[in-house]
Amino acid sequence: MKTFVIVTHPNIETSVINKRWVEELLKYPEKYTVHELYKTYPDGNIDVEKEQQLVESHDRLVLQFPIQWFNCPPLLKQWLDEVLAYGWAYGSNGGDKLKSRKVALGVSAGIKKADYSETGRYRYTLEQLLAPFETTFRYCNADYRPVFAFYGTESEPGENVPGAEPEMPVNQLEQSALNYLKFIDSL
Repeated sequence: MKTFVIVTHPNIETSVINKRWVEELLKYPEKYTVHELYKTYPDGNIDVEKEQQLVESHDRLVLQFPIQWFNCPPLLKQWLDEVLAYGWAYGSNGGDKLKSRKVALGVSAGIKKADYSETGRYRYTLEQLLAPFETTFRYCNADYRPVFAFYGTESEPGENVPGAEPEMPVNQLEQSALNYLKFIDSL
């Protein structure tokens, strides 16, 4: 089973977590197809038919992205809007291409896990904030799986360079990459 991993990071070169995950995925081209949306579509013009064919040619789909403003980067939202079309992803006119397909999210969150809780700073869990993804894929009859999340070490908003991820110990970064691959393989 081969997994299609759609990486949507607006500036992967400055990334710490997502960049490392991509490096690890690329070591196993027989298992994972890494598809970087911002590199493929720098102008934002998505080739919908090509994207649909890519999804169809894989057994599983993983959307990988950094949490930005408690959501996904804009190009991923555009991808969802355009690629998950009526008659392909859903609808009475043959829209069954995601039916029973395993779909998951792999996200990096710069904020500490404790802040993503009902009693935390932002009052919502990460799973609650990502509920629209689950709802979307359930609507398309996909087999939506749990979220893989790596929480950062950011202590206060505004302390880090915009779009950059916090620094972390090398062993923690390496372990996150290995855990991410184990997560994908267990889907």
